[in-house]
Amino acid sequence: MQALSTIIVDDEDLARRGLALRLKQIPGIEIVAECSNGRQALQAIAEHEPDLLFLDIQMPGMDGFQVLSELQADTLPMVVFVTAYDTYAVDAFKVHAVDYILKPIDEERLGEAVERARQFNAQRASARDKAKLMNLVMGMTGANAQTVEAMAESGRQGWPEKLTVRDGNAIHFIRTADITWIDAAGDYMCIHAAGKTHIMRVTMKELESMLDPAQFLRVHRSTIVNALEITGAESLDSGEYLLHLESGARIKVSRGYRDRVRALLGS
Repeated sequence: MQALSTIIVDDEDLARRGLALRLKQIPGIEIVAECSNGRQALQAIAEHEPDLLFLDIQMPGMDGFQVLSELQADTLPMVVFVTAYDTYAVDAFKVHAVDYILKPIDEERLGEAVERARQFNAQRASARDKAKLMNLVMGMTGANAQTVEAMAESGRQGWPEKLTVRDGNAIHFIRTADITWIDAAGDYMCIHAAGKTHIMRVTMKELESMLDPAQFLRVHRSTIVNALEITGAESLDSGEYLLHLESGARIKVSRGYRDRVRALLGS
């Protein structure tokens, strides 16, 4: 479990230290800064880019809501308000606070707030991963977001769930969902699926027509990759790219697809 980097903001020294002591007892929390006012908070947030912010509301000079109003949406951490007053609860959730804790802080209630932050962080990470995959598919197929989303929602309707591979007198059925990547070897296709390699006598064009283009991407004249298996990419000195797959395989993107990957990676 990756620790949530955390900043505590409270103008009362005793309250700040007490909250820090309690949070240090909770696994997965890393306190990166403690601030006594809003201006210090803004500086610390800019420096550390924390995952989580425990923020007092009533503070001299700049209150908690004013602190949030100074932040850009892309730098806004998850926020748990900590205050002695329950009158701000509605306003707190209007600014999408993860939770709202009243002083004096109850340890069980604090634990619940941290758990809510973890769940929210996991959901946010999942949404980011989905967005990255959408961008990858759009960048490499040229499809727009609406088309890709429709393909995904259709559950790959109309595309075969299995491929039939003959090996002498034996017949094997390969689930398309298990396919990691495919490469050509002369007149044969090597289908890498579920840790095994199957040989299929078919042209690349014919095999490509059997696979859902929203999931299977042509990245080379002789290579098709399952987009769901892509975990990252790296640029090579030649200006080409190397895709990293979940299985550990490394797949080179040919020059014909290089510009799409470069645009996708923003480089």
